[in-house]
Amino acid sequence: MWTNIQKVLDQRKISIYKLSKLTGIANSLLYSYKNDHVEPSFKNVVKIAEALNISLDKLK
Repeated sequence: MWTNIQKVLDQRKISIYKLSKLTGIANSLLYSYKNDHVEPSFKNVVKIAEALNISLDKLK
């Protein structure tokens, strides 16, 4: 899932730090999703999708 999130972040030139500020999800937790391949909770997936203004389908 993180691969799809990272693609959107790269396209829009949004940092993980900024995504953290937009979603209210801790920066360290976002890095855990990225580096440790931890799957985000559904609640956090929804927050990320809303912050990036994309559908949940794009994050699958």
